[in-house]
Amino acid sequence: MQRRELMGYLGAGLLTGRAAAAGVQRRDVRFQSQGLHCAGWYYLPGDHHPGERRPAIAMAPDYGALKEMQLDRVATAFAAAGLAVLLFDYRCTGASEGEPRQSLLWWDQITDYRNALTWLGLQPEVDARRLGAWGTGYSGGHVLQLAAFDRRVQCVVAQTPMTHAWEAFYAELAPKELDQLSAVQAQARAMRMTTGEIELLPIVSGAEGTGVFRQPEARAWYEQAALRAPRWTNRVTLETTEAFAQYEPAAAIARITPTPLLMVVAKDDDITPVGLQLQAFAKAGPPKQLVELAGGHYAPFDAARQAEFLEPQVAWFAKHLPRRG
Repeated sequence: MQRRELMGYLGAGLLTGRAAAAGVQRRDVRFQSQGLHCAGWYYLPGDHHPGERRPAIAMAPDYGALKEMQLDRVATAFAAAGLAVLLFDYRCTGASEGEPRQSLLWWDQITDYRNALTWLGLQPEVDARRLGAWGTGYSGGHVLQLAAFDRRVQCVVAQTPMTHAWEAFYAELAPKELDQLSAVQAQARAMRMTTGEIELLPIVSGAEGTGVFRQPEARAWYEQAALRAPRWTNRVTLETTEAFAQYEPAAAIARITPTPLLMVVAKDDDITPVGLQLQAFAKAGPPKQLVELAGGHYAPFDAARQAEFLEPQVAWFAKHLPRRG
């Protein structure tokens, strides 16, 4: 799809989450990941012909979110631009298998991305030599880590990515607070070992609560987006938050080169602090491109702004995963 056609598609108000609006085909699929099944939506462009192999991308939700939470219209836009797309729920979340529920361990989720790419490469409609990865927030960090080590990824787009979890969430805690947090995590680990009990925390809460995210905009986005995701639950395992402290995709970002990297940041992002994203981008090698746009972490999902955020992303995939003859 050429840029003018893309903007016509977006500007016409068709980016509504209804795949049929663009002639895009979508079907429910399941793929294996470490002996379990991940649930996904598989999209094909409306102009796809039997026997034709298209470039394809794997994409997944932000921290604790599900595929139904405002990602259908993003995947539809990519499919309308000529890509095959696999949008999936990680193990232990949504419609996917796995226990304990609401375990969001980053290494497990990156493994799910790897298995999603394998599934895509086996589809008769997909050219396995032209695979890409897309992520936002937490999954934006995942695709950075993924692209640094999985050379099947030929193009990567990271939207408002989490790049330095320690600096974003833990660095300002006093030593006493860190000791208290460590004690809580150790107690939870002992409970898991002795009783099997899994301790859970809210993903979002008010400022005085115990949620991972306590900013009003985070709570508002999750609660609104969850209206289309009946399986969503406002819970995450305490083990996830313990593992999160070790999460630093920025440490590997220099290894992504020569895979083309596009990073899209929101200038007022304080959920995944934009200053840390810019530090990470500075360490990346070419070819790379940075797009900075106004707004906060959830601005890319504002229907009035989505075309602005998606245009450079679609163009990046079109350039580096081109459709062939």
